[in-house]
Amino acid sequence: MPGAERSDARQRLIVAVLAFCGLVGSVQFTLMVPVLPQIPLLLGTTAGDATWLVTVTLLVATIGTPVMARLADMHGRRRLLIIAMVLLVVGSVLAAVTDSFTLILIGRGLQGFASSALPIGIGLLSGLVDTARTRLGVALMSGTLALGSGFGLTVAGPLVTLWGLPSIFWISAVTGGALIVLLVLFVDEAAVRDPGRFDIVGTLLLAVGLSLILLVLSRIASWGLTLLSVGAVLTGILALGLWWPWERRHPSPVIDVSVSLRSPVAQINIASFFATLGMYANHLVTMQEALAPHSTGYGLDLPLAAAGLILVPSSLAGLVLSPPAARLISRHGPRRTLMLGTAIMAAAYAYRSLQHADLTQLLIGTTLVGIGTAFAFAAMPSLIIDAVGPRHVSAANGVNSLARSLSGAVASAAFALALVLLPAASDAIYLSETGLLACLITAGVSAAVAALLALRLPSPERMP
Repeated sequence: MPGAERSDARQRLIVAVLAFCGLVGSVQFTLMVPVLPQIPLLLGTTAGDATWLVTVTLLVATIGTPVMARLADMHGRRRLLIIAMVLLVVGSVLAAVTDSFTLILIGRGLQGFASSALPIGIGLLSGLVDTARTRLGVALMSGTLALGSGFGLTVAGPLVTLWGLPSIFWISAVTGGALIVLLVLFVDEAAVRDPGRFDIVGTLLLAVGLSLILLVLSRIASWGLTLLSVGAVLTGILALGLWWPWERRHPSPVIDVSVSLRSPVAQINIASFFATLGMYANHLVTMQEALAPHSTGYGLDLPLAAAGLILVPSSLAGLVLSPPAARLISRHGPRRTLMLGTAIMAAAYAYRSLQHADLTQLLIGTTLVGIGTAFAFAAMPSLIIDAVGPRHVSAANGVNSLARSLSGAVASAAFALALVLLPAASDAIYLSETGLLACLITAGVSAAVAALLALRLPSPERMP
C-alpha cells in the first residue's frame, strides 16, 4: 500500500505541504483582481491593458498545467512541482522589483505555472500516503482552489493599501521559497513514471489554439466582433482541429485523449467545468454586490478591504469541510458527493436570486455556495483517480485542471460582457440589477447542469 512504510506524522506533513502548494498556486488567479482599478494610475497604463495582469496568468495556467502534469508523469512529480514553485518565485520577484508594466506582465505569466501544483500534488499523494489519507489530502488540495481564490481577493486590497503593489508579489515569493525548502526536505519522489518522449508539436498546437480562443474570450467585451477577433478564433479552432488527430496518433501525447476524453473521464471534466463556473461566479458577483453603490438597487457600497472579508466564510468552507468531504467520499463515493455539492450550489444561487441587497443575505448566500463548492471540488479529483490508472493520475488531473481554468476564463469573459450589455445607469463599471440577476441565474443553472452530469456518471462498481 502506498505510504504504508511512512509514519503517520510524516504522511500528515506530506499532505500539509502539498495542500499548501495548491493553495499558493490558486491564490495567483485572483490576487490582482481587487487592485485592477488602481493599476492604470500605479503603472501608467490603460484600464483595458491592466486586465492583462489577470488574463496572462489564466492563459499560462490553462496551457501550462497539462504540459507540466505530463512532464511530471514522465520525469518525476516532485521534480516538476519544485520547478513550478521556482517559476512562481522568479515571476514574483521580477514583478516585485520593477514598476515596468511589461516586466510585471512577464512575472504574472510565470506565476501561472504554479497552478500545476494541484494535479501534480494529487499525483504525488496517490504514491506517497495511504489510501485513507489520500482521500483527505485530495479533498484538502481540491478545497485550496476555492480557498486560495477567495484568500487572494481578501488580502490584496489591505496589502496594497498598507505597503504598495510590490507587497502582494513579495508574499508570493516568500511563500513559494518556503515551499521549495519543504518539498526538498520532506516530500519524496513518487516511484510511478510514464516513460516516453515529450510531444513538442502537440504542445505548440494546443498552446496556439487555447491562447487565441481564450484571448478573444477575455477581450471580446472591448474588441467586439471585429475581423481580428473572428480571425483569432478561427485560427485557434484550426490549431485545435490539427491538434486532435495529432494527439491520437502520437505515442506519447501531451494530453492522452484516449484516456482524458473517454467516458466517464470526459463527463467528469464537463461537470467540473460547469461546477467551477459557479465558483468563479460566486467571487465575481459577490465582489460586485459588495462594492456597488446603493444607487444600483442591490449594492452595499463597502470599502475594498471590507468587501473582500465577505468571501472569508465561503473560502474557509473549503478548508473546514475537507475532512467531512473526505469521509463522505469514503462512505458514499465521489459521485454522490459531487451531486450533493453541485445541488447545494444550485440551491444557493436560487436563494441569492431571490434574496439580495442585504449584508446578512449576501453572507448566507455566498457561504452556501462555498459549502457546495467544498464538496464538489473534493469529489472531482477522486473521480479522476478512480477512473484512470496510477500512471496517468497527474496527466488526467492536469486535464481536469485545464477544464477548471477554461471555466474561469469563460466566467470572466461572460461577466465582462454582462458589464457591457447590462451596466448600471449610475456607474458603467457595475452591473444593473437585471444584469446581476442574469449572472446569478446563469451560475445556478450551471451548477444544476453539473449535478445532472454527476447523476449520469456510472456507479463505482461500473467505473472502468
